[in-house]
Amino acid sequence: MRTEPLHVAPPNPKTRRRVTRAALGAAVAVALGASGIYIANANAAETVVAGRLQAEAFAAQSGSQTENTGDQDGGKNVGWLANGDWLRYDSVSIGSTVTARIASDNAAGGSIELRLGSQTGTLLTTIPVARTGGWQKWVTKTATVKAPAGKQKLFAVMKSKQGGDFVNINWFTLGATATTTPPATAPATKPPTTAPTTAPTTAPTTAPTASTPPANTGAGWVVMDQAKWQAQVAEFNAMKMKPVTGNPVRVAEFNASCKVSHALADDPIVLPGLPGGSHMHSFLGNTSTDAFTTTDTLLKNAGSSCKPDEDHSSYWIPSLYENGKKIEPHGVTVYYGSRLPDPTKTMPLPQGFRMVVGDAKRQVATPKGANGQFWCAGAGGEIGRSADGNWPVCAKTAELTFHLTFPDCWDGVHLDSPDHKSHTGGADSSGKCSGKFPVAIPSIAFVIGYPTSGSSAGFKLSSGNASSMHGDAFLAWDDAALGHRVKDCLVQKAKCDSYGNF
Repeated sequence: MRTEPLHVAPPNPKTRRRVTRAALGAAVAVALGASGIYIANANAAETVVAGRLQAEAFAAQSGSQTENTGDQDGGKNVGWLANGDWLRYDSVSIGSTVTARIASDNAAGGSIELRLGSQTGTLLTTIPVARTGGWQKWVTKTATVKAPAGKQKLFAVMKSKQGGDFVNINWFTLGATATTTPPATAPATKPPTTAPTTAPTTAPTTAPTASTPPANTGAGWVVMDQAKWQAQVAEFNAMKMKPVTGNPVRVAEFNASCKVSHALADDPIVLPGLPGGSHMHSFLGNTSTDAFTTTDTLLKNAGSSCKPDEDHSSYWIPSLYENGKKIEPHGVTVYYGSRLPDPTKTMPLPQGFRMVVGDAKRQVATPKGANGQFWCAGAGGEIGRSADGNWPVCAKTAELTFHLTFPDCWDGVHLDSPDHKSHTGGADSSGKCSGKFPVAIPSIAFVIGYPTSGSSAGFKLSSGNASSMHGDAFLAWDDAALGHRVKDCLVQKAKCDSYGNF
């Protein structure tokens, strides 16, 4: 299972498991070709006040969670906020004053920076945060600001000299006098005093669109940073298609041409942070891949055994052994295509997207004709089977080959899931991405060629039998490079090479 790192906190702070969540309606609407910003509705128990901006009405955020509040306005507050966390509010009129309703039970304290446009944009004001006597002991702070007229994008950025959670926020009031009401009848939810052993499992406070599943924030689910995704989608939507020239084959496809980079008993998707904890894998692409690989480490390392250079992704498969000797593929073509009847809705994959196909634990016989079959490519093809019947014996002019294909539909919310598969799926009976998986994505496939013909002695995978063959993909493309290939080659249904050329 994947978990996020915990804050290291001073004595008696509130701690929590870090998650990144955003307003799902906006992201999925953009992903499906719509526009506009989704703002969460205020809880029914909250009081309507002129200029009141409920803290949970963010358009995007990083690091927060929501909970029922014991404050006089009732409803929900946003908590688990620590240094570097942020909340973003779109299309708000700020006025000349800002009032914040906050609570803290961390003696170290910190501040809330209100900025325009971005996390590092123009600083409007800094709201100091000191211990208030409890996580539901609320105080009101007011500041005078000089803000531009009209609708603005407002960021609330948390700043503290220590790593623990230091503030809860119930609301901001913009350009109006803060008022409170009698206590709400809804009971308060007491914040945890220690970090939970698993990530929160409550549903998001923002209602998703009818066609989109809600975010699952339980253990092993990795929720996408919606602000980054929206920026990537906006860039993709703005791209103009390259005119099709040269009468290409009308197949929705481009590829990355890869060789094995290195081999390690690591798996940064299934066993992150556990070097040597896996069976041996043959890694393709990013040369830095190991048990500690993250999206950031992939993007920062330019070295790759794949072409084009803009693909910083990492791909891996179990290592193959023949008579106890490891046989590495002489090459692997990673195809990005579409198997959908209509590929025009295909979206690029988000940064940090992870998925696995196949099952390393599946140990069954794979006689000729079975699914998940190794086969012989080249003149002469297969001339026999291994003694156990699980492996082909190829003609001397042919070689052992395997073809792995990943799903082509996505839930539009998660970068990963506990089994590394449940956030993706196949098309419906009409050939469209719908229901739990409404977003069409490139269908990735590995075509793996081994420089051997085999023999009756057969082979062995590091994961076991031929039936345990599987593949992992950890995506880190340059956004523009991937976007242009999806738009030019997949949306236009034109076969392209590794460099996006027809």
